[in-house]
Amino acid sequence: MMLSDVSVRRPVVAAVMALLLTIVGLVGFFSLSVREYPDTDPPIVSVETRYTGANAAVIESRITQPLEQRLAGIEGIDAISSSSRDGVSNINIEFRAGRDVDAAANDVRDRVAGGAADRPVDALPPEVRKVDSDAQPIIFFAVMAPGWDKTKLGDFVERVIIDRLSTIDGVAQVQNMGLSKPAMRVWLNADRLAAFRLTPRDVESALRRQNVELPAGRIEARSQNLSLRVERSFTTPDDFKGLVIGRGPDGYLVRLGDVARIEEGPENPYSMFRYNGETGVGIGIVRQSGANTLEVAKEAKRVVAELSKTLPPGVEIKIGNDSTLFIEQAIKGVWTTLMEATLLVTMVVFLFLGSGRATIVPMITVPICLLTTAFVLWIAGYSINLLTLLAMVLAIGLVVDDAIVVLENIYHRIEQGEEPLYAAYAGARQVG
Repeated sequence: MMLSDVSVRRPVVAAVMALLLTIVGLVGFFSLSVREYPDTDPPIVSVETRYTGANAAVIESRITQPLEQRLAGIEGIDAISSSSRDGVSNINIEFRAGRDVDAAANDVRDRVAGGAADRPVDALPPEVRKVDSDAQPIIFFAVMAPGWDKTKLGDFVERVIIDRLSTIDGVAQVQNMGLSKPAMRVWLNADRLAAFRLTPRDVESALRRQNVELPAGRIEARSQNLSLRVERSFTTPDDFKGLVIGRGPDGYLVRLGDVARIEEGPENPYSMFRYNGETGVGIGIVRQSGANTLEVAKEAKRVVAELSKTLPPGVEIKIGNDSTLFIEQAIKGVWTTLMEATLLVTMVVFLFLGSGRATIVPMITVPICLLTTAFVLWIAGYSINLLTLLAMVLAIGLVVDDAIVVLENIYHRIEQGEEPLYAAYAGARQVG
């Protein structure tokens, strides 16, 4: 028995089926994710290692090549690319489609951790991210605070804003521009160092050796136990001036203040971010490989809106650049085309058939078919994107063509003298 037979003989059953399809279609429609293109991004994991002061050749031989050799044996790798420049090593590992990016990142972390003994001692631990190292931020925020010190604003942004944005699902990295971390800057005097027969290495060794806090054991008594620690409270320029870095020939204790000028300032004084002519801190959100761009940007905006309510007076977060606006407008344009196509098809049916009752059929059929399609897309794991929306625009023509052909055949039979019920039964069955 054909579906059309049930629809003609059991109109109540057909109406209930249409309502059920509408309900499940609405569930699927509101559950679908929205993105620009289908999820075809290959899983990519990047490894970044910083070795301050090393040139590109040293980075290549001491860090990049050993890491590549260890990473080459991971299952599912499609391609490995790397770049070595002064102070930084970047390795991108592209896996085959279908590989879970979280599992791939864990495999990369295990291999990277196993090669810790082969890396230079002064190199920072490698950072493993689920994103291409050359990936661009999808949205920029500008944190402005007129009258605030650069280091104070940078410390606030790092502790409060960046940490909160880093916890968003789908965020691989939060880039910062113009963020000034507080640091103690030591300007050595070469002549004074030579006079005391000291080198910059002696100053560095003294800072590493003395500017630490160490455990000093315990004092155990009958009434209480106390934990001891050696406290080296080097927090101000005056504290650092009194740090002993060596001993002269006559036993004189050479202090850091004797051979250097110490001041508190930003860690990198050459980094600056300006927004509309005002100094601030820029924050860029980089999404993970395969993450939904629109969902990540939407959640970032929501988090920023919540943070804006609790910011100190004078601090403001503004949206500097949002690449998702194009995606939203493109999808909105396709939705408009979809609505226009539905309206035009309905008008064409009315003009050619000249019947208001016949026009109601495609007006009801098209939305139900589109909603049912949304449910099928959801079950199959697809998303609402430019390609699926354009496919729906084309599919409207198929739906309406079928409806017009069936209606025309039924009307033709009625004009030949058949009863409407039999004409509907036989006409639909004939075309089907």
